[in-house]
Amino acid sequence: MSIYKQLANQFVEEIESGLRQEGGRMPSLRQLAKQQSVSMSTVVSCYQELESQGWILSRPQAGYFVAPRKPRHSTPEWAQFVSKVSNVTQSYPSHPSVQGPLGVSTTINDQQSVTELERSFRRSLKRLGDRLNHYPDTQGEPLLRQALATHFAKINLHFPAEQVVITAGCMSAIKAALESCSNEGDTIAISSPCFNGILELLGQMKRQIVEIPSLDDGIDLEQLETHLKHKRVDAAIFCTSHMNPQGINMSASQKQALANLANKYRVPIIEDDVYLELSYSDHTPLPAKYYDKGGYVLWCGSVSKSLSPSYRLGWCLPGRYLDVYKEKFTAASYGVALPTQLAVADFIDSGQYAKHVRHRRAKLLDLRRQYLDYLAEHLPAGVNISNPQGGMVLWLQVPGLDCEAFAIAVDQHKLDIRLGKLFSTLDLYRDCLRINIGYPLEGEAKRQLDILLTLINKHKS
Repeated sequence: MSIYKQLANQFVEEIESGLRQEGGRMPSLRQLAKQQSVSMSTVVSCYQELESQGWILSRPQAGYFVAPRKPRHSTPEWAQFVSKVSNVTQSYPSHPSVQGPLGVSTTINDQQSVTELERSFRRSLKRLGDRLNHYPDTQGEPLLRQALATHFAKINLHFPAEQVVITAGCMSAIKAALESCSNEGDTIAISSPCFNGILELLGQMKRQIVEIPSLDDGIDLEQLETHLKHKRVDAAIFCTSHMNPQGINMSASQKQALANLANKYRVPIIEDDVYLELSYSDHTPLPAKYYDKGGYVLWCGSVSKSLSPSYRLGWCLPGRYLDVYKEKFTAASYGVALPTQLAVADFIDSGQYAKHVRHRRAKLLDLRRQYLDYLAEHLPAGVNISNPQGGMVLWLQVPGLDCEAFAIAVDQHKLDIRLGKLFSTLDLYRDCLRINIGYPLEGEAKRQLDILLTLINKHKS
């Protein structure tokens, strides 16, 4: 066997065994040639062999990376339909009374991050001084706004710190965005399926909705444009990176097209980007906001998924709606707790946040592998599972599921999962469900997953 094939087989073994993880950077051509004491032509042939077999992929001016694993299962088929205006007529709670590790989309911090966060809080408390007796700036602490601007500039998303508003989490940011660019009775375009928390919020705010079908690379932009062209939509809300609950990452071309539509028809689009930094590779995708030339995209984010939901800290870059956004947000809030803002700013500025995010990505990638392997081994044939490239949720589609009996059994076992009916006003996803994969597959998480697998096997015809 030739030297380059021997070297390629060695890499395949390392990838299959988990020594080289999906999205991980491969050695450069020069590094590998030096490490293995072989010629550049041998190294080039090795990488060409691995790339042709789908084990690695190249990124221009970045190098070679371990390619996403081929799924051992089929992925969900997205319901296609003609979207129409409808009302949110029932409750879509995002936090049911029974809570467990498979329900809420969350994960746990490692001890190193907790230690560094404690240090950031101690340093921030020393900085407070007599500001301890003052209310925080209603737009947000300038140090945190600048820290966010500097942080996101590293992925080529540039914005002035003065244009950011700090909020009490991403949902708070989205609510203020809706109040800034729409009124009661207006029609809001959303994806189908859509995060149930968004549906709940729209119902509470008495907005009508238009559900836009999902596609493998995002949403049906043709249908969205039809509604925009005929002025049937007043605004839109879309999760664009590692979409919840679908697990889809909207492609760069889709994000650009989405921003172009917002500017072409002068219709505000609220971008829910809470999962942006949880890509399984070391590459952070750019948001649709990056392509927004006229300020019609209101970009909302948070540290709830990337750091901790307990801080209730998010932000919005409202674009052309900045003045009215500040007015609406200030009317409903006196600002976010200053010690928390200062601590998170310190955590970002110290470099610990970027380090923490890298560790979280690697951990979530490993958890995704564990859950997908376990599901593929124990689920009956024909069940479709999403193959996300980021985030912390899986979307399961179970054709032939006795939906009513399954829902009753889930309730009887006090199992915390999210049934598909929670993610739409349409009767399209009753054979679907969403699970969180942010907890290690052990203890209570494994116990509940085993119960779920038993119920699926029992109620699937």
